[in-house]
Amino acid sequence: MSEEVLFEVERSMSNSEIAENLRDIAEKIDTRNSIELESSSQSVVLDTDRPAEFEIKVERENGEESLELEIEWKNSTDEDFKLK
Repeated sequence: MSEEVLFEVERSMSNSEIAENLRDIAEKIDTRNSIELESSSQSVVLDTDRPAEFEIKVERENGEESLELEIEWKNSTDEDFKLK
């Protein structure tokens, strides 16, 4: 199965702006069943009312460090997905 990018934005931000965006996303995950993301040219609504996997990764490459946060919401049709 190939990857389909539904939404992507990359730009420079201050640490305060990054933290504000992360708080906004966390609030929506905690209190709603979906997240709506918008930019000037794209928008997507993501259903978050289902179990998810959360991954945190820190990498160093060419002297630069990166922090990657990934949340994968499982489809109910996934073979390894089972509610208990």
